[in-house]
Amino acid sequence: MISASVNETVQFYHLDPMNVVWHGNYVQFFENARCALLDEIGYNYPQMDESGFVWPIVDMRVKYVAPCRFGQKINVAATLREFENRLKIDYLVTDAQTGQKLTKGFTIQVAVDKTTGEMLYRSPDFFIEKMEALL
Repeated sequence: MISASVNETVQFYHLDPMNVVWHGNYVQFFENARCALLDEIGYNYPQMDESGFVWPIVDMRVKYVAPCRFGQKINVAATLREFENRLKIDYLVTDAQTGQKLTKGFTIQVAVDKTTGEMLYRSPDFFIEKMEALL
């Protein structure tokens, strides 16, 4: 499958009162990696919009393995796992220096026709063909 990753440095504004990254900020880390992945396949949000489809997230899971702390350099990898009926993207957050697994998760996005608002139960044919050509 296709993967992309981004490097981040944990900032003070990411922290909660316990001095670890607040759980909600992992969503932002996932989003940054997801955009890198979507750029890699040439179908980021502007291209989605131009194609006539929006792809809302309908499910997301996060498993916190170990805390991220101020100043820590992390790597956030996104891997496309499914594309035929939905976009399922797996995420893995690791310490950039040691490789220690810190957090993992996934998101699921579905295609919705921008004009009608109808959710598709299968990814649009042009997108499946695009992905098959990349693999």
